[in-house]
Amino acid sequence: MKYVYEFIGTFFLVLTVGMTVLNPNGASPFAPLAIGSILAMMIYAGGHISGGHYNPAVSLAVFLRGKLSANDLGLYFIAQVVGAVLAAFTVIHFKGGASTTPMHLSLNAIFAEFLFTFALCFVVLNVATAKETAGNSYFGLAIGFTVLAGAYAVGTISGAAFNPAVAVGASLMNLTTWTDFWMFLVGNFAGAVAAALCFNAAHKETTPVKYTSK
Repeated sequence: MKYVYEFIGTFFLVLTVGMTVLNPNGASPFAPLAIGSILAMMIYAGGHISGGHYNPAVSLAVFLRGKLSANDLGLYFIAQVVGAVLAAFTVIHFKGGASTTPMHLSLNAIFAEFLFTFALCFVVLNVATAKETAGNSYFGLAIGFTVLAGAYAVGTISGAAFNPAVAVGASLMNLTTWTDFWMFLVGNFAGAVAAALCFNAAHKETTPVKYTSK
Protein backbone atom coordinates (compact mmCIF):
# COMPACT_ATOMS: atom_id res chain seq x y z
CA MET A 1 0.00 0.00 0.00
CA LYS A 2 2.88 2.40 0.49
CA TYR A 3 3.29 2.83 -3.26
CA VAL A 4 -0.45 3.50 -3.60
CA TYR A 5 -0.18 6.12 -0.85
CA GLU A 6 2.73 7.79 -2.65
CA PHE A 7 0.65 7.83 -5.83
CA ILE A 8 -2.37 9.32 -4.04
CA GLY A 9 -0.42 12.01 -2.21
CA THR A 10 1.49 13.09 -5.30
CA PHE A 11 -1.69 13.07 -7.37
CA PHE A 12 -3.47 15.49 -5.04
CA LEU A 13 -0.39 17.68 -4.68
CA VAL A 14 -0.01 18.12 -8.44
CA LEU A 15 -3.78 18.39 -8.92
CA THR A 16 -3.84 21.26 -6.44
CA VAL A 17 -0.87 22.93 -8.12
CA GLY A 18 -2.58 22.82 -11.50
CA MET A 19 -6.06 23.81 -10.37
CA THR A 20 -4.84 26.79 -8.36
CA VAL A 21 -2.12 28.05 -10.71
CA LEU A 22 -3.58 27.40 -14.15
CA ASN A 23 -6.15 29.86 -15.48
CA PRO A 24 -9.06 30.27 -15.89
CA ASN A 25 -10.28 30.39 -12.29
CA GLY A 26 -6.86 30.08 -10.71
CA ALA A 27 -6.34 30.97 -7.06
CA SER A 28 -3.32 33.27 -7.37
CA PRO A 29 -2.01 34.83 -5.11
CA PHE A 30 -3.42 32.22 -2.72
CA ALA A 31 -2.16 29.22 -4.70
CA PRO A 32 0.90 28.68 -2.45
CA LEU A 33 -1.37 28.51 0.60
CA ALA A 34 -3.50 25.80 -1.01
CA ILE A 35 -0.44 23.88 -2.20
CA GLY A 36 1.32 23.97 1.18
CA SER A 37 -1.91 22.98 2.91
CA ILE A 38 -2.67 19.95 0.72
CA LEU A 39 0.93 18.77 1.11
CA ALA A 40 0.73 19.03 4.90
CA MET A 41 -2.61 17.21 5.05
CA MET A 42 -1.48 14.43 2.73
CA ILE A 43 1.67 13.98 4.82
CA TYR A 44 -0.45 13.62 7.94
CA ALA A 45 -2.69 11.16 6.09
CA GLY A 46 0.03 8.99 4.59
CA GLY A 47 3.11 9.47 6.73
CA HIS A 48 2.46 6.36 8.81
CA ILE A 49 2.17 4.16 5.71
CA SER A 50 4.67 5.42 3.12
CA GLY A 51 6.45 8.25 4.88
CA GLY A 52 4.45 10.79 2.89
CA HIS A 53 7.25 11.81 0.54
CA TYR A 54 5.25 12.64 -2.63
CA ASN A 55 8.50 13.93 -4.08
CA PRO A 56 11.42 12.05 -5.71
CA ALA A 57 13.88 14.53 -4.15
CA VAL A 58 12.55 13.83 -0.66
CA SER A 59 12.68 10.08 -1.34
CA LEU A 60 16.31 10.42 -2.43
CA ALA A 61 17.14 12.34 0.75
CA VAL A 62 15.42 9.70 2.91
CA PHE A 63 17.28 6.98 0.99
CA LEU A 64 20.60 8.70 1.67
CA ARG A 65 19.49 9.00 5.30
CA GLY A 66 19.28 5.21 5.32
CA LYS A 67 15.52 4.96 5.78
CA LEU A 68 14.51 3.80 2.31
CA SER A 69 15.77 0.82 0.33
CA ALA A 70 17.07 1.13 -3.22
CA ASN A 71 14.15 -0.98 -4.45
CA ASP A 72 11.61 1.25 -2.70
CA LEU A 73 13.38 4.34 -4.01
CA GLY A 74 12.80 3.25 -7.59
CA LEU A 75 9.19 2.22 -6.97
CA TYR A 76 8.49 5.46 -5.11
CA PHE A 77 9.83 7.38 -8.12
CA ILE A 78 7.47 5.49 -10.41
CA ALA A 79 4.42 5.95 -8.16
CA GLN A 80 5.14 9.66 -7.75
CA VAL A 81 5.64 10.35 -11.45
CA VAL A 82 2.55 8.35 -12.45
CA GLY A 83 0.52 10.28 -9.89
CA ALA A 84 1.85 13.57 -11.27
CA VAL A 85 1.09 12.63 -14.88
CA LEU A 86 -2.50 11.56 -14.13
CA ALA A 87 -3.05 14.69 -12.05
CA ALA A 88 -1.82 16.88 -14.89
CA PHE A 89 -4.25 15.31 -17.36
CA THR A 90 -7.05 15.64 -14.80
CA VAL A 91 -6.32 19.37 -14.51
CA ILE A 92 -6.28 19.73 -18.29
CA HIS A 93 -9.67 17.99 -18.40
CA PHE A 94 -11.17 20.19 -15.67
CA LYS A 95 -9.79 23.36 -17.22
CA GLY A 96 -11.19 22.48 -20.62
CA GLY A 97 -7.84 22.38 -22.37
CA ALA A 98 -7.03 25.95 -21.33
CA SER A 99 -3.89 27.36 -22.91
CA THR A 100 -1.23 29.20 -20.97
CA THR A 101 2.10 30.84 -21.65
CA PRO A 102 4.83 28.81 -19.96
CA MET A 103 7.54 30.37 -17.83
CA HIS A 104 10.89 30.64 -19.56
CA LEU A 105 13.50 30.11 -16.90
CA SER A 106 16.97 31.55 -16.51
CA LEU A 107 19.85 29.70 -14.90
CA ASN A 108 18.88 31.40 -11.63
CA ALA A 109 16.04 28.87 -11.49
CA ILE A 110 18.54 26.09 -10.78
CA PHE A 111 19.89 27.90 -7.73
CA ALA A 112 16.39 28.79 -6.50
CA GLU A 113 15.26 25.18 -6.86
CA PHE A 114 18.41 23.96 -5.15
CA LEU A 115 17.97 26.29 -2.17
CA PHE A 116 14.38 25.49 -1.38
CA THR A 117 14.64 21.79 -2.19
CA PHE A 118 17.52 21.76 0.27
CA ALA A 119 15.31 23.55 2.80
CA LEU A 120 12.44 21.13 2.19
CA CYS A 121 14.57 17.99 2.51
CA PHE A 122 16.46 19.46 5.48
CA VAL A 123 13.15 20.07 7.27
CA VAL A 124 11.80 16.62 6.36
CA LEU A 125 14.87 14.84 7.68
CA ASN A 126 14.97 16.84 10.90
CA VAL A 127 11.30 16.85 11.83
CA ALA A 128 10.30 13.44 10.49
CA THR A 129 13.31 11.11 10.72
CA ALA A 130 15.42 12.34 13.64
CA LYS A 131 15.32 10.48 16.95
CA GLU A 132 15.25 13.79 18.81
CA THR A 133 11.97 14.85 17.20
CA ALA A 134 10.26 11.45 17.05
CA GLY A 135 6.57 11.48 17.88
CA ASN A 136 6.05 15.19 17.24
CA SER A 137 2.71 16.43 15.92
CA TYR A 138 3.99 19.32 13.83
CA PHE A 139 5.97 17.54 11.13
CA GLY A 140 3.30 17.90 8.44
CA LEU A 141 2.85 21.61 9.02
CA ALA A 142 6.60 22.20 9.10
CA ILE A 143 7.00 20.52 5.72
CA GLY A 144 3.93 22.12 4.16
CA PHE A 145 4.90 25.59 5.32
CA THR A 146 8.40 25.16 3.91
CA VAL A 147 6.88 24.64 0.47
CA LEU A 148 4.47 27.54 1.02
CA ALA A 149 7.30 29.89 1.98
CA GLY A 150 9.42 28.74 -0.94
CA ALA A 151 6.58 29.28 -3.39
CA TYR A 152 6.18 32.89 -2.28
CA ALA A 153 9.93 33.47 -2.14
CA VAL A 154 11.08 32.12 -5.52
CA GLY A 155 7.91 31.25 -7.43
CA THR A 156 8.54 34.02 -9.94
CA ILE A 157 12.10 32.78 -10.50
CA SER A 158 11.68 29.02 -10.89
CA GLY A 159 7.99 28.20 -10.64
CA ALA A 160 8.65 26.76 -7.17
CA ALA A 161 8.48 23.05 -7.93
CA PHE A 162 11.07 21.78 -5.42
CA ASN A 163 9.94 18.37 -6.67
CA PRO A 164 10.73 16.57 -9.95
CA ALA A 165 7.24 15.01 -10.02
CA VAL A 166 5.66 18.46 -9.75
CA ALA A 167 8.02 19.59 -12.53
CA VAL A 168 6.73 16.75 -14.73
CA GLY A 169 3.16 17.83 -14.06
CA ALA A 170 3.98 21.49 -14.66
CA SER A 171 5.59 20.65 -18.00
CA LEU A 172 2.57 18.60 -19.09
CA MET A 173 0.27 21.48 -18.12
CA ASN A 174 2.47 23.90 -20.07
CA LEU A 175 3.29 25.93 -16.96
CA THR A 176 6.96 25.35 -17.74
CA THR A 177 8.70 24.07 -20.86
CA TRP A 178 10.23 20.65 -21.37
CA THR A 179 13.45 22.31 -22.50
CA ASP A 180 13.81 23.72 -18.98
CA PHE A 181 12.96 20.44 -17.24
CA TRP A 182 16.61 19.56 -16.68
CA MET A 183 16.95 22.59 -14.40
CA PHE A 184 14.48 21.06 -11.96
CA LEU A 185 16.26 17.70 -12.02
CA VAL A 186 19.62 19.30 -11.30
CA GLY A 187 18.38 21.74 -8.65
CA ASN A 188 16.04 19.32 -6.90
CA PHE A 189 18.31 16.30 -6.68
CA ALA A 190 21.36 18.40 -5.79
CA GLY A 191 19.36 20.02 -2.99
CA ALA A 192 18.27 16.60 -1.72
CA VAL A 193 21.84 15.28 -1.67
CA ALA A 194 23.15 18.38 0.10
CA ALA A 195 20.41 18.18 2.75
CA ALA A 196 21.09 14.50 3.40
CA LEU A 197 24.84 15.09 3.72
CA CYS A 198 24.22 17.93 6.17
CA PHE A 199 21.77 15.88 8.23
CA ASN A 200 24.00 12.81 8.31
CA ALA A 201 26.99 14.89 9.41
CA ALA A 202 24.99 16.26 12.34
CA HIS A 203 23.45 12.90 13.32
CA LYS A 204 26.31 10.46 13.00
CA GLU A 205 25.29 8.61 16.15
CA THR A 206 21.53 8.92 15.72
CA THR A 207 19.58 5.69 15.24
CA PRO A 208 17.23 6.15 12.29
CA VAL A 209 13.53 6.19 13.14
CA LYS A 210 10.51 5.56 10.97
CA TYR A 211 9.04 8.60 9.23
CA THR A 212 5.76 8.64 11.11
CA SER A 213 3.52 10.75 13.31
CA LYS A 214 3.45 8.08 16.01
